[in-house]
Amino acid sequence: MYRDQTKVVKIGDKVIGGGNPILIQSMTNTKTEDVEATVAQILRLEKAGCEIIRCTVPTLEAAKAIKEIKKQIHIPLVADVHFDYKMAIAAMENGADKIRINPGNIGSREKVAAVVAVAKERNIPIRVGVNSGSLEKELVEKYHGVTAEGIVESALDKVKIIEELGYDNLVISIKSSDVMMCVKAHEILAAKTNYPLHVGITESGTVQSGNIKSAIGLGIILNQGIGDTIRVSLTGDPEEEIKSAKLILRTLGLRKGGIEVVSCPTCGRTRIDLIGLANQVEEMVADIPLDIKVAVMGCAVNGPGEAKEADIGIAGGVGEGLLIKKGEIVKKVPEAELLNTLREELLHWEG
Repeated sequence: MYRDQTKVVKIGDKVIGGGNPILIQSMTNTKTEDVEATVAQILRLEKAGCEIIRCTVPTLEAAKAIKEIKKQIHIPLVADVHFDYKMAIAAMENGADKIRINPGNIGSREKVAAVVAVAKERNIPIRVGVNSGSLEKELVEKYHGVTAEGIVESALDKVKIIEELGYDNLVISIKSSDVMMCVKAHEILAAKTNYPLHVGITESGTVQSGNIKSAIGLGIILNQGIGDTIRVSLTGDPEEEIKSAKLILRTLGLRKGGIEVVSCPTCGRTRIDLIGLANQVEEMVADIPLDIKVAVMGCAVNGPGEAKEADIGIAGGVGEGLLIKKGEIVKKVPEAELLNTLREELLHWEG
């Protein structure tokens, strides 16, 4: 089901599905029991652009911490629960806006029913999550290995259990570290259900490999109109996940806002530290709320021409640089002043 036709689900004060904007999620890597550290990380992630946060709830102490954490943050909190159904119930009783469970590892139908009863009573959405790594043995045998079809069947089996218990306030999440299997699974699932889908490539890897795998996988899935919330899973600082997710959505034309930085590859003509400069510019513009394109060019030969498509740009020379607007050179400044000159222009931007 394409995202404009999926069921609308409310998570705290946010709404997903039914054509609403795709929201960016991340997950804390602090101990949830450590309220101070967890809140500090969530506030940093909020500032970076995180719209829904997930915290692991492995203990009763973690579940109780949710109540304190919720008082100090501004975005909905999802409790991530595995194995112990009591943790899911405790998380909801302490204010979780949504819970993430795999009914397959929660235990008996009675335990799942107990969780669903509390969710129903409080109208808290349940995200049914299935990972390729934990696919049931019978499905592996049925499909002769871990397959997209098996992942989808597993997810829909879990959804059916909850539906039979009289609840349909659900979000589905199916993940695999195999990018193309993950893509195929989402294509199959989207054709079989109208629940909103949370999409991501699980265990995608370090910042570099994880970004590439996520950009390819999520790019293909999202570009087909599939997906209502996303997470870029990286082995690294969760803030990197947010930056990547924003860039993926912007590149696909699914989100506006934020300065887009374009920069040329280095070549033998480069006479400034272009790599360092481009990184500094990207960092510098992160907190400037403009929807424009900024070019960072390495030399004065092609710089002005290549920067024509950008709203504003800088190009380096020997010890100096050019400030360019719409392809026209407007100022020459010493290299050391390039960054500040650009920042001042952006802070006083009138288009």
